Formats: sequence, C-alpha cells, structure tokens
Amino acid sequence: MGQNSRELEAEASRRGRIRLAIWASVVVVIVIAFIILAKSVANSPGSSSTTGDSTLASASVLKAVTTVKSSVFEAVGDGSVQKLPEPITAPALTQGGKPRIVYIGAEYCPYCATERWGMVVALSRFGTFSNLHQTHSATQDVFPNTQTFSFHGSSYTSQYLAFNGVETTSNQQQGSSYAPLDTPTSDEQSLLSTYDNAPYVAASSAGSIPFVDFGGRYLISGASYDPQLLQGKSADQIASGLSDPNNSTTKGIIGTANAITAVICKLTNGQPGNVCNNSAIKSLQQKIDAQPSNVPAK
Repeated sequence: MGQNSRELEAEASRRGRIRLAIWASVVVVIVIAFIILAKSVANSPGSSSTTGDSTLASASVLKAVTTVKSSVFEAVGDGSVQKLPEPITAPALTQGGKPRIVYIGAEYCPYCATERWGMVVALSRFGTFSNLHQTHSATQDVFPNTQTFSFHGSSYTSQYLAFNGVETTSNQQQGSSYAPLDTPTSDEQSLLSTYDNAPYVAASSAGSIPFVDFGGRYLISGASYDPQLLQGKSADQIASGLSDPNNSTTKGIIGTANAITAVICKLTNGQPGNVCNNSAIKSLQQKIDAQPSNVPAK
C-alpha cells in the first residue's frame, strides 16, 4: 500500500511538471507573438505612432517656446534672418473658412529642424499645439542631430487659422533613404510641386524643404536662418535662451518667428491685436511686402 501511494505521488508530480512546462511554453509563445506584433505596428508606414527616438516635448521646452515675452520679440525684430517669407500670386488657401498654412518637411532634414523652432514660437501666438514631439535631424546629414520639434502626430487648434504639418519621413535610415511617416494629401502635393519650383522660388533651390505655404499669399522654401546656430546645443539650452534677446540662437529663432508672425497677421487681418500691433511686426510686414511678388512668366 505504501509503495502504491509513492507511485501515485510520483505520477502526480510528473504530470504536474508536464503541465507546468506546457504552460511555460504557451506563455513564451504569447510573449514572442506580442513583441513581433508591437514591432510590426511601430514600423508600419501608416502607423500614427512616432518612430525613431522622438518623444513628447518636455514641459520646460514647451513653456519656453510658448511664453516668449513681448519685449523679446520687440528687441529682436528680424534678428539674424537671412531670407524673409516671399509674396506669391496664387489662389487663396483656406480651410473651414480660415486662412490655411501648409508645412511640408521631414524629420531627417536639418533645415526643417532649424525652421520648426521659429514656426512653433510663431504659431503658438495664434493657437495651441497638442501632442507636439521633440526629435533631431539625421545623424548622417549636414548639421547632424539638430535638436528640434516634429509635427508628425501633432494637432493644432486656433480661432484664427488652420495649420497642417506634414513630416514625410523620419530621421531613421531605411535602405538608402529614411523611413516614411506622413503622406501629403493630393492638394498638399500639388502645392509643393507648383510653388516649390521656379518662378516662385529660385531655380537653384527648387524642391527645397521645408516648404511652407501661407494662405496662398506667401511662401518659405528652406531655412530662414543659419542652422549652424543650433549646433551642439540641447533642446533645453536652445529653449532657455529664448528669454535673452542678445542670445545668437534666439536672434535666429525669434527673428524667424517675427517674420512668420508678420505674414500670419496679414492673413488674419491683424488679429489678435496684442500680437499683430507689435512694432517689430509692422516693420517686418513692410520689408516683406516690399519684395517683388513671384508671378509665373506668361
């Protein structure tokens, strides 16, 4: 009887070990399947998740770019801006009855990285970003690892205007190019093909990014100031300098923000007044409109 009891206990123990091994195998299979699925979703071109090493913009950086003092805007003026937005003759660009701004760039692009600082500062004077991310330009390009924002996955709300930010690729290499992100709509692609070419921009810079269309009245192609100003600086260092109008980086960013603000104020008929009535903005509007309008040759 004792021997039978020991045999039964041994058999029960053996079966228990078998069941445990089976459950352990099932758990391992489930974990592996979950990891494969997660990677597949993250790397899918149509996924709305961010790629590479972009993260939500930190609270400190967001506060710095959205609360620049009026005295800084006033003191900087056009700062170290090397080229201003250019007037164009084109059909009005609107969305929901509001003037529409279309930005097309890419996360790998150092010139886009440079321009986004001024764009975020300027647009934050008219509305609010949600889900704005921080990233950097490609490590393999000129001006590598330029710290910046990304419009991929973000949204923007404003009572004055509509904004569409398109980042066509990430900063992560995929084959001989970069991983795809956002696909421009047909009308956005048409804007890029039409107005990012001569005679609207110089033939030598045709196809440059970033490309920004401001309501069909003004455009930007390329960076407005020298990307070298941002080299070697962290996002926190760049952002913290925005309170100092004598900071060389700030002169590029705030000068660009003022120039962008000036053309947006043209689109919004001077609203809001506390932004558009700034003397630096008025002065820049005169400089911008004194440029010849780019009209196709007939």
